[in-house]
Amino acid sequence: MDITIHQSFLPHLDPEASLAFYRDLLGFEVRLDVGYESMRWLTVGPAGQADTAIVLYPPSAAPDVTDEEKRVIAEMMAKGTYASINLATKDLDGAFEKIQAGDADIVQEPTDQPYGVRDAAFRDPAGNLIRMQQVS
Repeated sequence: MDITIHQSFLPHLDPEASLAFYRDLLGFEVRLDVGYESMRWLTVGPAGQADTAIVLYPPSAAPDVTDEEKRVIAEMMAKGTYASINLATKDLDGAFEKIQAGDADIVQEPTDQPYGVRDAAFRDPAGNLIRMQQVS
């Protein structure tokens, strides 16, 4: 089989804050910006990787999510436990300095982990946990 990861989904609460974070701070390209009624979906991805994207979506958009489930999702997003993604860079310290200067919610400064990776962690404007690790 020839399988690749094409899109991952992360919830957002504020499309403008998400654009400022993913486009302006992380340097991702905006691939799609689609609105429907009061909702907006954004597809972003790293430059030079046209086949890999993150779809930022309003978590209340799913028609089969109950009010109770929406409440739980909102609580989990506020705590930063609902969604996460791992990114990688060749310059973790440089990327971290830029992210920290961009006033991101820092969870962990660059750290050499006992399991063999050097990584850092921060949250996007919706509370999604983003871990970024150093790669060769």
